[in-house]
Amino acid sequence: MCFVIYLLVAFIMIGIGVSQLKSKTPVGFYTGEKPFAPEELSDVVMWNKRHGEMWMIYGGIILLSGLSGTFLIGADASWKLILVPMVGGVIVPIVWMMWYHGRLIRKYKITG
Repeated sequence: MCFVIYLLVAFIMIGIGVSQLKSKTPVGFYTGEKPFAPEELSDVVMWNKRHGEMWMIYGGIILLSGLSGTFLIGADASWKLILVPMVGGVIVPIVWMMWYHGRLIRKYKITG
């Protein structure tokens, strides 16, 4: 059951990435953020591409952590071992994504 949930969430994240790759207008990082206007970015296509790739990578990491938690560690493992794929595959990448999004803002947002 746990692996099915990981799989579902991974496909949702990959789907977000694919939709961002195909978007013609600038995408936002998360739902609370208003996307920039096209004239505020130096390259909308690359902005969307980098964000789409980021979400697809995140989906892949979730999938791999679900696989490792389900099949490598197994259901008989202690709860402490199961936290490793959860933290390493779900929580840590969110911090990386926030950092990477900030980097993309510095690279593609037109200032001044």
